[in-house]
Amino acid sequence: MATPKEVKVSLDAQADKVRSLKAASAPKEDIDREVAVLIDLKKKMAALNVGSGGSSSSREPVKFTLKTPKGTRDWDPLSMALRNHIFKVIEAVFKSHGGVPIDTPVFELKEILSGKYGEDSKLIYDLQDQGGELCSLRYDLTVPFARFVAMNPSEYGNIKRYHIAKVYRRDQPAMAKGRFREFYQCDFDISGTYDPLLPDAEVLSIVTKTLCALGIRNFTVKLNHRALLDGLFAVCGVPEDKIRSISSAVDKLDKSPWAEVKKEMLEKGLNEESADAIGTYVSRKGSKELLEQLLQDEKLMGNASAKKGLEDLKILFEYLDVLEVTPRISFDLSLARGLDYYTGIIYEAITEGSAPPLAEAASAAAAASKKTKAKGADDDDASATVGVGSIAGGGRYDGLVGMFSGADSSKSGAGQVPCVGVSIGIERVFSIMMARLAKVRAAAEKEQAASSQSDSAVRAKETECFILSMGKEGMVKERLVVAELLRKHGIAAEYAYKVKPKMPAQFNAAAKDGVPFVVILAPDEWNDAEGRKVRVKEQRGKGSEEGDGKGHLVPLEGLVDWLRERVEAGRLGSEEILRRVMGVEE
Repeated sequence: MATPKEVKVSLDAQADKVRSLKAASAPKEDIDREVAVLIDLKKKMAALNVGSGGSSSSREPVKFTLKTPKGTRDWDPLSMALRNHIFKVIEAVFKSHGGVPIDTPVFELKEILSGKYGEDSKLIYDLQDQGGELCSLRYDLTVPFARFVAMNPSEYGNIKRYHIAKVYRRDQPAMAKGRFREFYQCDFDISGTYDPLLPDAEVLSIVTKTLCALGIRNFTVKLNHRALLDGLFAVCGVPEDKIRSISSAVDKLDKSPWAEVKKEMLEKGLNEESADAIGTYVSRKGSKELLEQLLQDEKLMGNASAKKGLEDLKILFEYLDVLEVTPRISFDLSLARGLDYYTGIIYEAITEGSAPPLAEAASAAAAASKKTKAKGADDDDASATVGVGSIAGGGRYDGLVGMFSGADSSKSGAGQVPCVGVSIGIERVFSIMMARLAKVRAAAEKEQAASSQSDSAVRAKETECFILSMGKEGMVKERLVVAELLRKHGIAAEYAYKVKPKMPAQFNAAAKDGVPFVVILAPDEWNDAEGRKVRVKEQRGKGSEEGDGKGHLVPLEGLVDWLRERVEAGRLGSEEILRRVMGVEE
């Protein structure tokens, strides 16, 4: 690696070369080429100065902008505790339906992702060429799964897989509403050839079970069929080459009024008669009653694609009735889902917060947002004027695996692996949970103050015992012995990193993190003639101790059993608060 001195010599020589070319009126392309070399050398010199510390007299101090990139966030310990609990709840539902986990790279070859997301493809994060490969950050977990199946068709052509991981989108962030550029998705997918609509019904059952387990009570699952939508467009006179673009416009009806959607369709070349005909259909939503009405629609039933979609939906509703999912379903003809790979049933779960605010409220919120931005907030945070959006979505995509394996999408057989799945937008769920957590914690603190039960507050740390010492000696080695004894038996323990810590500082450390138990070592009790003893105090919160404040004197050899019983009770206390946040009953 070149030294700063060597780079400086090259830099001076290159600067002289550029000056000479300019003085000689050399061709512009020659000058530009050498200027580019000069700029690279300057960058290298700057990097070496920063890396080596440089001379304080030869460079300005480096100033850093201390913020996360737009559309991203840091996760503090309490947020992580709640997020991990949410993952555990979701994973339990996925496993109960036979799901197994997989993982894929956070970036894929660019060609794998290109052309799979319709108009949303512009939101893909592309990476620079590294070693001859053009890559992009994954946009979702579905396309990587399809690539995974296409690479392993014999082993994983039939699989129920789940995947909880981060994805990336160059979208407009709305942080307060759970819209990020880096965020987690929780996917469940079923691949393989089975009798029609059975896997689809199971996935919809998984959606409802998962959201109920997370305490999302007031949600609705919008349902439609891509074949029905395509047939509907054909019946209304939409040219085949415009079906996808018109479908993308219709998909905006949950965010925009019909007048704006119609205007977009006309701008995309659709005639007004066809647009009005579409409007008579996509404004309709309901349940099985709407399905029965459409089955009597001669125009739709005369189109093969629309007929196929309606017949599929009839079978699906029969299964959903048995699975007790139908009450959650809204058959919505405006649902299109913009992703290009869907081929059959499509669905989205929405809540009351999914829609954007009403016009007046949005205007007021936008004005407030401008004031916030003037104070230094991110100028692309649109959280004041948008809703949470759908909190889950998915559908059937029978041609995606075959696209990677080169199979003919019009034929079934080798290379074609039908798939259906759902993706839960955990960040949007998390934004709902965090709002609830503040209320639940306040209620828990009141309950705790009036109760003699053990601490039940949500804690970021899982430390269950803090080991203290009394006396001038500090008993540091003895504290290490007790800590390791507890850890070996599955009890999380900590102690102060001081040889001779002061008692108030040790108690404060335990109280700060809400540690439910303190184990106190005292020279006389540790060196008791009848055997080593320690004193245990059960904390209910900062400044609170059980009983008369002296705690329990416990033989060292019985400490693990004594604590284990009470620690389990303490764990249930923490879990109870999280269950309250979720709204889940035992």
